[in-house]
Amino acid sequence: MDHKEIYGKIQALKKNLEKVIRGKPDTIDLAMTTLFAGGHLLIEDVPGIGKTTLAHGLAKSINCTFQRIQFTSDLLPSDVIGVTIYNQSDHCFEFKPGPIFANIVLADEINRTSPKTQSALLEAMNDGQVSVEKVTHPLPKPFMLLATQNPLEYAGTFPLPESQLDRFAMRISIGYPAEDVERDIIESPPETLMPENLTPVITSEDVLRIQEATEKVKVEEDLVSYMLGIAAGTRNVKTIRLGVSPRGTMTLYRATQAMALVNGRDYCTPDDIKTLAVPVFAHRIIPAQSIEEGIEDAEALIEEILSTATVPV
Repeated sequence: MDHKEIYGKIQALKKNLEKVIRGKPDTIDLAMTTLFAGGHLLIEDVPGIGKTTLAHGLAKSINCTFQRIQFTSDLLPSDVIGVTIYNQSDHCFEFKPGPIFANIVLADEINRTSPKTQSALLEAMNDGQVSVEKVTHPLPKPFMLLATQNPLEYAGTFPLPESQLDRFAMRISIGYPAEDVERDIIESPPETLMPENLTPVITSEDVLRIQEATEKVKVEEDLVSYMLGIAAGTRNVKTIRLGVSPRGTMTLYRATQAMALVNGRDYCTPDDIKTLAVPVFAHRIIPAQSIEEGIEDAEALIEEILSTATVPV
């Protein structure tokens, strides 16, 4: 697959998503970047903003297997990864796969379930496999977890642990639409906004080939130094208690390559890094003090570090 063909498929995917996610091209670009970087996406925002629609729309735009899991307080790990049962007819134990065994998995309202069930996703997100009864089962490729969550101040939510947040390539929010876009949404026929009515425009094999092409996008050494400088900045300031992990820096590197490809380039630029630093890094740091105590939130802290970092020319 040459560069022109790759960009054509990426544009087809973007146009398909714009049918159900109106007026949010930057959000769509970040979702596609996460997919082609081989990462997982956490979408955090208030209810009714389009979190599930974005996740469902991305899955329906790809000709692949898809599962949706509605996370609730009584959901068990076996409800997600599957369970081993005794087959009386064959007189042996056999594994019944759970909904995690799909190319695209939508974990809806992930922070409404208990930490025990949340932890069942760690191996799947990190290694692309799950282990049950001492047997390891590989997940299909490509594999992407799209999780949505409501802000923590909403009733009935459990905060995601740092180890789980670190396995999400990005955390994004959609935000309220502009007035003219919202007018278009409410006046459109409901069926045109339903992601289940989308027709797939690329295949799972296309996604794998684009992910392979992502690894070949050029990243100059001065850009690598720029990324490392931003990461180091999160570890050396008093306003941040926990800085970005090496996994976070690796994720930024791969995401920068993917964003260049989404924008039709085979090389990265400083602007790619500036665009991605907040969605890739902000959920991985812990501010020294809470927002209630007058300290800026994680996004603002990353922006502050970006403003002081030396940009390659």
